Amino acid sequence: MTLMNFETLTEMLQTNIVNVQFTKLNGETRNMRCTLIEDFLPPAAAEISTKKVNLDSRSVWDLDKDAWRAFRVDSVVSATVES
Repeated sequence: MTLMNFETLTEMLQTNIVNVQFTKLNGETRNMRCTLIEDFLPPAAAEISTKKVNLDSRSVWDLDKDAWRAFRVDSVVSATVES
């Protein structure tokens, strides 16, 4: 797969549930079912953040763990929209 960029990945996540496979810092491969669709996010996520956006990593809502998780964008092996 070609390298996924931050903007493309964010657009996918804002409108879909996405299965992301990435390589963790310890070398393990992880599969995560995640999204940024507002209906799935906890209420506090709607607050406006003044924190600078880090384009190297993407924070997402992990649907299986019901928690925020993050991964490095350059570690993404695949990202597929759940049908």
